[in-house]
Amino acid sequence: MYAMKYMNKQQCIERDEVPNVFRELEILQDIEHVFLVNLWYSFQDEEDMFMVVDLLLGGDLRYHLQQNVQFSDEAVKLYLCEMALALDYLQSQHIIHRDIKPDNILLDEQAPEIFQSFVSGGTGYAFEVDWWSLGVTAYEVLRSLRPYEIHSTDPLEDLMQVFSTVSVFYAPTWPKDLVTLLRKLLTVNPEHRCSSLAQMQASACMSDVDWEAVYEKRAEAGFVPNKGRLHCDPTFELEEMILESRPLHKKKKRLAKSRSRDSSKESQSENDYLQECLEVVQQEFSPVTTDRHVTINSTPLYFLAFNPSIHPSIHLSIYPSFKCLC
Repeated sequence: MYAMKYMNKQQCIERDEVPNVFRELEILQDIEHVFLVNLWYSFQDEEDMFMVVDLLLGGDLRYHLQQNVQFSDEAVKLYLCEMALALDYLQSQHIIHRDIKPDNILLDEQAPEIFQSFVSGGTGYAFEVDWWSLGVTAYEVLRSLRPYEIHSTDPLEDLMQVFSTVSVFYAPTWPKDLVTLLRKLLTVNPEHRCSSLAQMQASACMSDVDWEAVYEKRAEAGFVPNKGRLHCDPTFELEEMILESRPLHKKKKRLAKSRSRDSSKESQSENDYLQECLEVVQQEFSPVTTDRHVTINSTPLYFLAFNPSIHPSIHLSIYPSFKCLC
């Protein structure tokens, strides 16, 4: 089974997000890693653009934190290793993730975590920002609290004041070598921050890690999601389905009605620009078929099981999350 993300063309045009979708598709079809959510296929119809990706059924780390799961030191250490391998790969592809947080780290049923990856442009960032976010994420998973009480809307001056005056709490029960690594990841000055796989591997905390076993998913997971449970909030997902203005299960009827509707000259005039944009999307959206050990036919894609945490809008909780340094 696979996850299917779909984005309504008209909504993307109205929000001026079509270039972001195309950039996302362009990058995702060129990357593949064991700890990334990988793209398998893309296609379109009259209304939507679709991307078929890996299906991860273990939920995201944010959900498990909200369920009061207490992650052990060893589990957090393994997560650090897996995420560091993914970041090292992205760095080799000149890509900055920019949005590493528990919400964007998905677990499979065997518990190794995978980055959920989406694309955006932007300026003013370097690779060090991802390693800072890695430290913040590891800290939050370990303590269920963030190291700093700050928000993305806070003024820069306030943030700098917090960083210069607030001391991060490290529990005395945490292993000293893990605390040392977290301190290096959470170093405010990026020049002194741990910001590469090599630096992490050289830390005392990682001295006993079998990196080959981690990469091959042979390392024992400290936390394994219950396979018999749905690892998302069904109430939230039901609300999303009810509020969705163009649900997939009503598409056939909706398109038939649209095709049979008489178009007046007035309505044609009002929709000229939108129609032109839709035609551009139709022409420029590139269908993708990747050669990743299986062949996916286009016919049954509407019937693929998709991750209930993926909402049919380009504005997901993880957007934006990639910057490509090309």
